[in-house]
Amino acid sequence: MPILLKNQTAEELHSQLGITLRQARMIQAAVIRKGKLPEAQAEISEKALKTIRAATEIPNLTIMDKKVSPQDGFAKYLFHGDGPEPFEAVRIPLLHREEDQKYIVCVSSQVGCALGCAFCYTGKMGFIRNLSAWEMVDQVLKIRDDSEHPVRGVVFMGMGEPFLNYDEVIRAARILSEPCGGAISAKAITISTSGIAPAIRRFTAERQPFRLVISLTSADPQKRLELMPVEGLHPTSELMDALRERYAATGKRIPLAWTMISGVNTGEKDAKQLAGLTNGVPIMLDLIDVNDPSGKYAPPSPEELNAFRDALRLHLSAPVVRRYGGGKDISAACGLLVSTRSARNNAG
Repeated sequence: MPILLKNQTAEELHSQLGITLRQARMIQAAVIRKGKLPEAQAEISEKALKTIRAATEIPNLTIMDKKVSPQDGFAKYLFHGDGPEPFEAVRIPLLHREEDQKYIVCVSSQVGCALGCAFCYTGKMGFIRNLSAWEMVDQVLKIRDDSEHPVRGVVFMGMGEPFLNYDEVIRAARILSEPCGGAISAKAITISTSGIAPAIRRFTAERQPFRLVISLTSADPQKRLELMPVEGLHPTSELMDALRERYAATGKRIPLAWTMISGVNTGEKDAKQLAGLTNGVPIMLDLIDVNDPSGKYAPPSPEELNAFRDALRLHLSAPVVRRYGGGKDISAACGLLVSTRSARNNAG
C-alpha cells in the first residue's frame, strides 16, 4: 500500500520514508500548498524524489456540488472521497473587517453520525463511516483553493462526532496546523464534542493545543438524555468530572455550546441548573439557535431569548455569547448536513 500524502504529519513522513526531517517538511509543504511533490533541488535529489514517488500517492477529494447562500455568503460543498457515500463541509465567511477578510471551514469527521441527537439531521443518517485524516485535510485544501480570501480557521463541527474518530481528527488537526502544512494556528482550530468523556480526558492528558468545545444543551440529565442520547453512554456527572480535570490542567474557561430550543431549554430553571452544574468550573457559553425545517423544534423568540439571557446573567457568572448561524437557506447551518439524501436526490 502506498503512503498517502496529506494523511501524515511531517514527522511521520520522516519516519516512514526514511528521509531527513527537513526533506519531509519540504514534501509536506509542496503537497499541502501546491498539490504536488517539489522539484529536485540541493536539499532533495531527483533520485530521492523518484523513490518517494514510488512509495507515495497524493489522494484528492472530488467536489460534487457547491451552493452559495445569496443571503449571507455561506457556501456548502459536497465531496466524494474514499467511500461511496459523499459528505459535506461549509465555508464560513468572516468579511466584516476590510483589512482582514477571511474564511473558516467547518469540517466533517464522519459520514453520518451514530449519536442521534434529536435536533440534528445528520444523526438521522446513522453512522456510515469514519473519514481519514487526508479526507478532512483535503476539505480545507479544496475549499481554500476555491476561495477568494484565505482560510484562517477550521472547526470540526460538521458531520459526525469528532471524538469517535479521535486519532484521525487529531492527525488532521496537526497537519493543518503544521507550519510546513496548512499553517493554520492551533488556536484557530476548534474541535467540538457532544461529551465523549474518555476522549476529553485523553485530549487533556495529551496536552493537545487545539480549542475544545463541549455541546451541552441541557444541564438536566433527563432532558439531555431525551435530546442527546450520548447522555446514556457518558452521563453528565462523568462529563463534568472530565471537565473539572481539564480546568485543573489548563486553568482556562471551558467553552460550552447550548443549542437553544424554544420552550425546552431556555427558561430560568435551565439557567439555574446550568449554574449549579458548573459550580467550581469556570465556563464560557455559546448560544446557538436550533435549526429544524420540520418545525418540531424552533429557536426562541426575541422575547424568550432576552429573558433567558437575563436569567443567565442573574444566575451564571460566565461570559455568554450568541453565535451567529448562517447558511440556513442552503441547509448549511448547524445540524442540517445530510449529504446522503442530497446525493440520492441529485442522482435520481
